[in-house]
Amino acid sequence: MTLLEAAGLTRRVEGRALWSGWSGQVSAGESAALVGPSGSGKSLLLRTLAGLEVVEAGEVCFHGQPQRTWPMPEYRAQVMYLPQRPVFDEGGVLDVLRAPFAFRVHRERRFEVREATRLLTVFGRDETFLARDAATLSGGEGQITALLRALLLEPSVLLLDEATSALDPETVRRAEALLDRWRTDRPGRALVWVSHDPAQRERVAGREWLLLPAGTA
Repeated sequence: MTLLEAAGLTRRVEGRALWSGWSGQVSAGESAALVGPSGSGKSLLLRTLAGLEVVEAGEVCFHGQPQRTWPMPEYRAQVMYLPQRPVFDEGGVLDVLRAPFAFRVHRERRFEVREATRLLTVFGRDETFLARDAATLSGGEGQITALLRALLLEPSVLLLDEATSALDPETVRRAEALLDRWRTDRPGRALVWVSHDPAQRERVAGREWLLLPAGTA
């Protein structure tokens, strides 16, 4: 079953086509890597798939329904983008994790401190991490927090944009294992990775999406 599909996507930046006519899809249960040369717009493409950037030409569909027809909060709750450098509102880690559950789109979900603490143990942290000031987190700690928040919200597709790049090798492996379990734990989930580490892409992705600049043969 195809979860997320793009057809004929084109994006222009300062009058120049960054990519033109790009198409790709990811199916339920799949883990794919988006690869392309530096400057090809991989982050921009992930943000477009997530509904955070305009679709200039072409179409993105989720569960066969065009992105433009979805209520955008509902769409973004299901197709979730994790940036390399997450930014949080003021407060502690617990506040950051709990805050999205107050949004209308997540009204049927309940924030569970016990589940947040359980996930933290995967990364060798305990409940004291929840009291940390989010503004003082290191790059790696911020990535852990963003990843936990996403998993607690249970989307269908996670778009990971160098989302483990600031973690040490052991923690990267723990994150990869956690995401793999999340992907296979329930039907209808998928991962798309952008990673500059070829070894990571080989570990986590079953196949690759190729993104070439417009005009490249």
